[in-house]
Amino acid sequence: MIERIHPPGAPAPRGPYSPAVRAGDFIFVSGQVPPQPGDVAHETRQVLDNVKGILEGCGASLADVVKCTVFLAEGRDFAAMNAVYAEFFGEAKPARSTVVTAFAIPNIRVEIDAIAYKPQ
Repeated sequence: MIERIHPPGAPAPRGPYSPAVRAGDFIFVSGQVPPQPGDVAHETRQVLDNVKGILEGCGASLADVVKCTVFLAEGRDFAAMNAVYAEFFGEAKPARSTVVTAFAIPNIRVEIDAIAYKPQ
């Protein structure tokens, strides 16, 4: 069973996609970008707050995340992003990939998507 989820309080998608999709016991959170540009630590905090809120709206938490992909505009921002990321995940470290890329939205420094496992 596939369920497209628009949790209350989740940022409105900027395109034709769902904030989250539940497929069986997995929850796929679409890539989140910061609502307001800033330095990469500030943006990472905003993005992970969004991911956390979406997961909570799906009945899950950051502790249920099994995989994240982090997209950075600049490789030099890795350490600052990583420090904030570690605050959010603590000991519940999911698998992760980090990619340096250009963004279609100007002034964005970070985007993060997530996959969580939460049996129903």
